[in-house]
Amino acid sequence: MSALHRGKTKFRPPKRSPNISNFDFEASWRILEQAFREIHTKNASDLSFEELYRVAYNAVLAKLGARLYDRVVDFEAAWLREHVRGQIAAKLTPPLMVDGHQGRPMITDGERLHAGASFLKALKQAWEDNYTCATMMSDVLMYLDRAYCPADRRASPFFRSMCLFRDQILHSPARPDFPTILDILIRVVLDQIEMDRSGQPMDQYLVRSNILMLEALYESDDKKDDERLYTKHLEPAFLRETSAFYRAEGERLLQECDAGSYCRKVHDRIRQEIVRCQTTLSPTSTGSIQRVVEEEMIRHQIKGVIQMDTGAAAMVEEQRHDELRLLFELEARVDKARPELTKAMWKCIAERGAAIQANVTAVAQAPPTTTEDRESGKAKATAARASNQQALAALAWVDEMLKLKDRFDAICQISFASDQGMTGSVNRSIADAINDFPRAAEYISLFIDDNMKKGIKDKTESEVDETLEKAIILLRYLNDKDVFETYYKRNLCKRLLLKKSISIEVEKQMISRIKLELGHSFTLKMETMFKDLALSEELTNSHKAWLVANNKDHRKRPDLSVKVLTSMTWPLEAFRTTDSEGNQRPTLIFPPAVEQLRTDFTSFYDSRHSGRKLTWIGIMGDADIRAHFPKSRHPVHEINCSTHSMLILLLFNKIPQGEWLTFEDIQARTNIPANDLMRNLQSLAVAPKTRFLVKEPMSREVRPGDQFKYNENFTSKLMRIKVGVVSAGNKVESDKERQETERKNNDSRAFAIEAAIVRIMKQRKECSHTQLITEIIGQLTRQFKPDPPMIKKRIEGLIEREYLERMDGSYYKYLA
Repeated sequence: MSALHRGKTKFRPPKRSPNISNFDFEASWRILEQAFREIHTKNASDLSFEELYRVAYNAVLAKLGARLYDRVVDFEAAWLREHVRGQIAAKLTPPLMVDGHQGRPMITDGERLHAGASFLKALKQAWEDNYTCATMMSDVLMYLDRAYCPADRRASPFFRSMCLFRDQILHSPARPDFPTILDILIRVVLDQIEMDRSGQPMDQYLVRSNILMLEALYESDDKKDDERLYTKHLEPAFLRETSAFYRAEGERLLQECDAGSYCRKVHDRIRQEIVRCQTTLSPTSTGSIQRVVEEEMIRHQIKGVIQMDTGAAAMVEEQRHDELRLLFELEARVDKARPELTKAMWKCIAERGAAIQANVTAVAQAPPTTTEDRESGKAKATAARASNQQALAALAWVDEMLKLKDRFDAICQISFASDQGMTGSVNRSIADAINDFPRAAEYISLFIDDNMKKGIKDKTESEVDETLEKAIILLRYLNDKDVFETYYKRNLCKRLLLKKSISIEVEKQMISRIKLELGHSFTLKMETMFKDLALSEELTNSHKAWLVANNKDHRKRPDLSVKVLTSMTWPLEAFRTTDSEGNQRPTLIFPPAVEQLRTDFTSFYDSRHSGRKLTWIGIMGDADIRAHFPKSRHPVHEINCSTHSMLILLLFNKIPQGEWLTFEDIQARTNIPANDLMRNLQSLAVAPKTRFLVKEPMSREVRPGDQFKYNENFTSKLMRIKVGVVSAGNKVESDKERQETERKNNDSRAFAIEAAIVRIMKQRKECSHTQLITEIIGQLTRQFKPDPPMIKKRIEGLIEREYLERMDGSYYKYLA
């Protein structure tokens, strides 16, 4: 508004009056006083400002500047007190005088709104009039301002007029026993804002005009920013009132709204307050008011919102990503670490991980169900046996954990904007959920084993890559990577020797990925397995050449393919060379023709490698044999079977047709362990497609005392038949087997810890206990999470063996 800005009127200084010693101050003041009255009554059109300027100019020349200054101040004060204050007081109607919320039920919102607007309009008009008059009077008193005020260190007439408005109007009561007009103004502004928040639109222009007045006035004459009336009086009251309003608002909404609605309303409230500060109040209050709303509606309430039935857990369950994003953004306003949301996500993941574990455990431990075959009247299994059931549970656990990770990856990307802090927290929570499951390492290895055997069949290259990456993701979270290594090597051994792997190339790809993730030392033995197989193929070819050279090769001699395995590389427990008691299993009894093959190969091998000893392990081998069945479509069948099955079938070549062999007879003539013998006889005498033997009594189970004979009535449409061994698929360890694995693994860890201690101490010579523990954990974390008590025990062992010496102050010294 142009009236609010100082004018730029200029006057030429008059010539010095020759009779200044006879200057009549009172007469001159009467002229100026009358002119000032005309200005205040808006009747200044006929005034000659040049003449008025000359009168004030002469007064200053006559050394009467102080007297003139004081008269102007007194005039202005009186005018404001006698004329302006009354006009404002006339607008103080009863609705404005209700303090707080007392008596408000008797007054309508419309009455409050109207009364407040009338008061604000009157005060705005008074301020603008005073500003305009002060500007015009300053033009008249320009010489006084320039010549007298600086010399006497007094405020300019214009600024002094502003201060008088502050003192005579704002800091004064409109009537006796009334609050000051400033107090009433603050109350009215806050009341208008409260009604605006409640849906009763206020006159933003009126409020803003009065705020501008308070920003233009100072509490003292120093003109400091923190002394502005707005900053000193209205803003603190506004912040207090806002704090109380949103404290009550937050508690109310927490009771009335669901979590998503609460978040949306808080976002709306913050936006409204920012707009209100920018357009109606002062932009300088934007940050302060935003912090107040955030403190009351977020910091004090966020925990309750997150824990509501419709809070974070329900948002995750129902995949309400937009509401989770609002929750994420809200807590970020008060704490960048977002502790409450972080705890909620950890709890969600932990609960889901525990539920997955409980479901999988229940499935694994449930007894297999059976149904009665109505036609045959025999009990027939309708589900996998216990071992296969556990394997299926293992695959289900991996699948569910991958789904859990995918769900929270989507949440991190969509709801948390890929925030590093939240993503890291979620990943740590998933890692906790995985590592809380004791069989995690075993189940992950079984997942890979299943895919290598059949899961990747008929998949595209990209699908295979995706499957391998899933396994690496879970492995990345695993703490006990050394336990995983134990199981993985065991399963890899079986896949390679039993020819169960679909693709050797994919096997090598998987090992390359593991090496990239965990380092070269982790996969060294696995890579050596493939080297052994390649060398064994070369060795087999060399053996054939050796047979020819030594005249031992003839047409009826069976072909022999041998895999020579490095004993320290291949996991011997996979070969089951010992029984459950730890005793060495008896050597298999081979037919003379097969025994001759073993003898010849041993001679060949000894001729090339002196000092090495071959141990023959038949359990992992296989054989191709021809069998004659006269009633079959193909009288001669080629049968691929295990070494054990080969030994069993060859026994029936030595007895008359139709003669029976008991279970005990077969075991005595082959030395096959009882459990392995039962499994192989089930495949040869029970399985419908490979029933080469007749069993008596006929049942699904093989027991000691059962009898077997050659099945001359066997028929098959296939010429080449592969005999599968019952329960040869994925198998989860029993509790006893697991305890043995853990024992061996702990022994390996003890050696790894001791090796790390020696490496560190050999380099440092002396080291504190705390620093040594820290470095050991740092070195071994990629393999497993070292247990501090185990570390301490290994340190004590090295001290006893005089590798280390204990020094004062929890220090250790390395002894060469």
